Amino acid sequence: MRNTLTISGMTCAACAKRIEKTAGRLTGVAEAAVNFATEKLTVEYDEAAIQLSAIEEAVTSIGYGVVEENKRTEVTIPISGMTCAACAQRIEKTISKMEGVTRASVNFASERASVAYDPRSVKLSQIKEAISKIGYTPLDAERKGAVDEDRVRREREIASLRRKFTVSAVFGVPLLYLAMGSMIWWLPFPIPKALSPMQYPLDYAIVQIILTIPIVIAGRRFYSVGFRSFVQGSPNMDSLIAIGTSAALIYSFYSTYQILISNFGAVEGLYFESAGVIITLILLGKYLEAVSKGKTSEAIKKLMGLAPKTAVVVQDGHEIEIPIDEVEIGHVILVKPGGKIPVDGVITDGHSAVDESMLTGESIPVDKKPGDKVFAATINKNGVIRFEATKVGSDTALAQIIKLVEDAQGSKAPIAAMADIVSGYFVPVVCVIAVTAAIAWYFLGTPPAGWTHVQFALTIFIAVLIIACPCALGLATPTAIMVGTGKGAENGILFKGGEALETTHKLNAIVFDKTGTLTEGHPEVTDIVVSGASGIRDERHLLQITASAEKSSEHPLGEAIVRKAQAECVDFLEVENFQALTGLGIEASIDGSVFYIGNRKLMEDRGISLGNLEKESDRLADEGKTPMYVVLKDELVGIIAVADVLKKSSAEAVKSLKAMGIKVAMITGDNKKTADAIARQVGLDIVLAEVLPQDKSNEVKKLQGEGLRVAMVGDGINDAPALAQADIGIAIGSGTDVAMESADIVLMKSDLMDVPAAIALSRATIRNIKQNLFWAFAYNTAGIPVAAGILYLFGGPLLNPILAAGAMSLSSVSVLTNALRLRRFEVNRVSD
Repeated sequence: MRNTLTISGMTCAACAKRIEKTAGRLTGVAEAAVNFATEKLTVEYDEAAIQLSAIEEAVTSIGYGVVEENKRTEVTIPISGMTCAACAQRIEKTISKMEGVTRASVNFASERASVAYDPRSVKLSQIKEAISKIGYTPLDAERKGAVDEDRVRREREIASLRRKFTVSAVFGVPLLYLAMGSMIWWLPFPIPKALSPMQYPLDYAIVQIILTIPIVIAGRRFYSVGFRSFVQGSPNMDSLIAIGTSAALIYSFYSTYQILISNFGAVEGLYFESAGVIITLILLGKYLEAVSKGKTSEAIKKLMGLAPKTAVVVQDGHEIEIPIDEVEIGHVILVKPGGKIPVDGVITDGHSAVDESMLTGESIPVDKKPGDKVFAATINKNGVIRFEATKVGSDTALAQIIKLVEDAQGSKAPIAAMADIVSGYFVPVVCVIAVTAAIAWYFLGTPPAGWTHVQFALTIFIAVLIIACPCALGLATPTAIMVGTGKGAENGILFKGGEALETTHKLNAIVFDKTGTLTEGHPEVTDIVVSGASGIRDERHLLQITASAEKSSEHPLGEAIVRKAQAECVDFLEVENFQALTGLGIEASIDGSVFYIGNRKLMEDRGISLGNLEKESDRLADEGKTPMYVVLKDELVGIIAVADVLKKSSAEAVKSLKAMGIKVAMITGDNKKTADAIARQVGLDIVLAEVLPQDKSNEVKKLQGEGLRVAMVGDGINDAPALAQADIGIAIGSGTDVAMESADIVLMKSDLMDVPAAIALSRATIRNIKQNLFWAFAYNTAGIPVAAGILYLFGGPLLNPILAAGAMSLSSVSVLTNALRLRRFEVNRVSD
């Protein structure tokens, strides 16, 4: 089983690492991965060995929360027929007893029932039916919509942090002013004489305590979580803040006691403002971090907002508007011009153009007719259509895309491994450095003028603990992956995970399948050549024989021949003993004669000479056409040439890839001459011709054997093994489900410019991650020694703990801000 849990209470990468270790050690858990940016724990486990509830308990036992997913839907149902309060009570009891209903409340005065229910357990139609059975009439429900628990939780967290920061700032600013004001003579508002530290030191200390207490209360979570983690042997960022500020507070309270017993010189040992302002600045940083993290998931929010809330279902000739959750497979749905298509389905009546840009990025509306598929969230432009629902709920294309993007955003990239390892040891190492530096300076250092050794060591100790920032390390990779995959999804480029996103930037070779990928996949007959051999009267007769045989074939070239025959109004003959010859062609019996129809390899395998048609065959191949040879009684009786038109984006995509330093290859079952002709038109580096479907993966393996990082771009079932073999498999959106399942990247639009766009996005994302990691490592590598007094050792300044807190807060915000720059990434397409 594979499940994703939302975790609350994480404050830094050390928390994520701790949860990961705890879950990963449980018997039956195969893999556990925590994404700090998305606050998700993904676990893969054996359900026979361990239950999900046991994993949740393990997480909560170490001090973190597991947020229960709320799949609840709320509706208000107007009800007619109630005559007294007893009626309302009866309806309420009836609904409440239903499985899946979590809350039911009926208001007799307003004649409305408010119902909260789980649509996975009970349908709205069943609730209405239950009301009808007891003699009342439910009217059309007013749907409040499913609760977006993640969004609500995020907004609640931001509001809480904003409130805490406001409280701490209101008390922190006067605290800082009081502590520092006496040192800055030019301030416009001098410190009152009654609070002069020299004349009234006790009053001065007590007022600072009064101002500090609300700040400590606002930041109490740092202490509760930080000390608990420290005691349990897994210190985190909260632990650093808690220990550092506690040291300042304890020493300050000790100094206040000294003042109380008339040691007035102890007023120099008050550090209340350091503790208060540190907490205030860190709360500000956490607030800005929460706001920025919310922005990284905007792509998902946009996708979720595409789906309509209701659908018009045709039942017994009547049009009924129902909530989208109530649409079931088989329902006939009506969509008027300008309306959104609510679920996936197949058109049964009507013609229209449908704007599918929100899913595919294709700006031109697609013409739709009976038998064509339509997809949820696309827009019906000009005609009235009826369609039968084939996929609803989580099975729709839109829901699958959202799931794909969510999974990708929650996954880890290999590049994050180093940061994960460092995060696991970071906090304990920082604690050791802080203690060592403080002790060393206490015994061996010379404090600044007017400072005691204790003050000097304490300042070093606090500064080291506060400046260290494991958050920046934890956010460096996942935030960039979230924005990168989200940006890709907005443009119809779906990465299936962080590993795919990272590997793509290393690619130096791309292999394109020809039919349906480089070409439109709709070949047309261009030439019909008769050899003059007995058995074939003329070109029409050759077309009739060939089309009759190919009618049972599903090959695109065979379909082109059938279409040509239908266009020429040719009568089809009865075929017996049809057999597909994989990678070669077909065999069929017509009027007692056995015909072979296929490619050049078929001719070679059967040892059949091209005879007088050899020059004609070469000419057709040189023109980029595919000759289909027709054989009767081991003699070539004719050739039908078929050509597939290149996509307009093919040449531009190849040009862009070569400009990026990537070798471009084409793989095809066509003969060498035909393949070379197409290669010349497009500008390919490598041509792999006459490759059987089952050998495509071997060709990819050969290129990998040459040291190349290879991506395979394809769309058919026979491309699936090659897509799986390649370092990165890229399936184009018009392809089959099997191809998409085997791929690492899915291009929703069939524009090949999305291939270089995907690589460019991958490169931009990895570059962004490297920048983030560099900043996170550089900040900590430089900041911790400075806080430990390395500059002071050589005559430089000593770092104030307040400045350390400001730097620490800004470090994680800067990483998030840098990741958000990826939202400006632009995708250029030929068709745009």
